[in-house]
Amino acid sequence: MKRFALAFICTALATSALAAPKDCEELKNEIEVKIQANAVPSYTLEIVSKQEAEKHDIAMVVGTCDNGTKAIIYQKNDR
Repeated sequence: MKRFALAFICTALATSALAAPKDCEELKNEIEVKIQANAVPSYTLEIVSKQEAEKHDIAMVVGTCDNGTKAIIYQKNDR
């Protein structure tokens, strides 16, 4: 019974840690690392409000943060 309780507590803690919202700057940095790994020469990443992200036609939303109130938009810059 103690093992079951310990397993339940560990699972609950792990689930809450995974569900925790990410900080916008932290998420932006993670996305930036992935973009740079794909050797994209010129791009823009910007943190904007969710409403402002919906207005962008060219930019693509690549992540959300702050409990879904903000979005990170990506735009590849042509040279």
